[in-house]
Amino acid sequence: MVKLDKIYTRSGDKGKTRLATGEPVDKWNPRVTAYGSVDEVNAALGVAVLSAEGEMKTQLQRIQNDLFDLGADLATPERDKPLGFEPLRIVAEQTRRLEAEIDEMNAELSPLDSFVLPGGTALAAQLHVCRTICRRAERDVASLAGVVDEKVSEHALSFINRLSDWFFVASRFANDKGNADIKWKPGANR
Repeated sequence: MVKLDKIYTRSGDKGKTRLATGEPVDKWNPRVTAYGSVDEVNAALGVAVLSAEGEMKTQLQRIQNDLFDLGADLATPERDKPLGFEPLRIVAEQTRRLEAEIDEMNAELSPLDSFVLPGGTALAAQLHVCRTICRRAERDVASLAGVVDEKVSEHALSFINRLSDWFFVASRFANDKGNADIKWKPGANR
């Protein structure tokens, strides 16, 4: 269990922070960038939750918790040495749950015949913001995975990839199951 009794440490004043392992790193370290972007997704999702109701709200709140799991996963690098604790890792079931929910929502949507613009209902617009931040987080996690001697846990990248897909489908679902989607009209304002 996490216990925070002191919020500031002053170590950040010199551009440093510590990973969950206690290892000091620069604040611009790719690992810190990756879990920072995941935190951004979660903050944007907190705004979306305010517009959600029923099952959608429940799903969004569950995803917020999963995003904290992902942040903990990314903040705890695999260094092939004992940590003294069991690191929290994203598991395949978390990604499978997203896929199942995507399939359930998508089954109620008409197929796309155009790209859609972010907007429609307030919730749909907020989910599009979540989607775009999530795509950046995905790029940051993939970038971290590409760093020599940095390991990203097996399911972290698939989870964040699937989550951006989830946000897209959920945004359409929140737009009256796609009926309130705002379709892109190529060259409409030339």
